Amino acid sequence: MTDKPVSEMSFEEAMRELEGVVGQLESGDVELEKSIALYERGAALKKRCEEKLKEAEEKVAAITLDETGAPKGTAPFDPQ
Repeated sequence: MTDKPVSEMSFEEAMRELEGVVGQLESGDVELEKSIALYERGAALKKRCEEKLKEAEEKVAAITLDETGAPKGTAPFDPQ
């Protein structure tokens, strides 16, 4: 685990650390108190990854295409 706040992590950083957390928990060699802390950190990392993926999806969804299907620019994301 790093000391970097989850809220400042990129998707890749959060995913790498989440994989490490899962590996530690799956090993079964972690004391109960540390397991709880790892689980909580893992939950925060999972949430961060989901947030970053949603941001990326919104950016991709906002790309506009011309009549031939080629990208022509972007439009503001409208969730409706």
